[in-house]
Amino acid sequence: MIVITSPTSMIGRQVLENLLGSGEPARVIARDPSRLPPHILERVEVVQGSHSDPNAVNQAFADADSVFWLVPPDPHAESVEAAYVDFTRPACDAIKSRGVQRVVGISALGRGTAVASNAGLVTASLAMDDLITSTGVSYRALTMPSFMDNILRQAEPIKNQGMFFGPIAGDRKLPACATRDIAATAAKLLLDPDWSGQDHVAVLGPEDLSFNDMAQVMSEVLGKPVRYQQIPFEAYKARFIELDMSEAMAQGMTDMAAAKNEGLDNAEPRSPENTTPTSFRQWCEEVLKPAVFT
Repeated sequence: MIVITSPTSMIGRQVLENLLGSGEPARVIARDPSRLPPHILERVEVVQGSHSDPNAVNQAFADADSVFWLVPPDPHAESVEAAYVDFTRPACDAIKSRGVQRVVGISALGRGTAVASNAGLVTASLAMDDLITSTGVSYRALTMPSFMDNILRQAEPIKNQGMFFGPIAGDRKLPACATRDIAATAAKLLLDPDWSGQDHVAVLGPEDLSFNDMAQVMSEVLGKPVRYQQIPFEAYKARFIELDMSEAMAQGMTDMAAAKNEGLDNAEPRSPENTTPTSFRQWCEEVLKPAVFT
């Protein structure tokens, strides 16, 4: 039995689709099961609730061999530690009491870098990994850079203004990955019963690109000029506050971006094993272009 958390999220739903194609039995924890498509609901066991709830995780982890762990965003959390570490504590208790053998978790690049101790959401993600490993379970932390799919949040200004925005320098080259590749990596690990121990698996995408590079690719794929506009970190944080995010989480997002601007995501050596296939150009053609022109 494989348990999937956050099954309606961008990554979680793709992990679930990959697993169902394998024929392995799956169980999901979902706050609102009605958000799951009918063809999914008829093929999985459902535990209704939050995976921060001790009752939900104790029920879901019973007889489970493997768990896919993804903390959902909590824009109103009182701290980044509460959003990641405190959220995960009940699951860690259930991992131990229910005898879960393997956990695959969504985390972030940066462990061991000078900036990782003040990297907002990344720092909290790494602390979450430490909490999970303290249970003794076999664990693979999927450590990622920024997701290509995050650019979908700016589909409207890309369409209407030919611009997208961020606080990171336009010429800093960084890895970026597609969520489809994250999901494929997670599913492969969840379906493999033979690994053990505790380690990380980076998912870097096939190339390092700057935001200026991305703008050039977008321009070519969309057939219209697109440019990247760097904004001050203060304005970046203020925008999150305007969207009703808590002060702590807005600061956590800003600290994460500042750390990426200082090289947080550049420390992981690229290898054939951590270089995933979906290029930014392919992602733009298959995902961004339909979103912009719909």
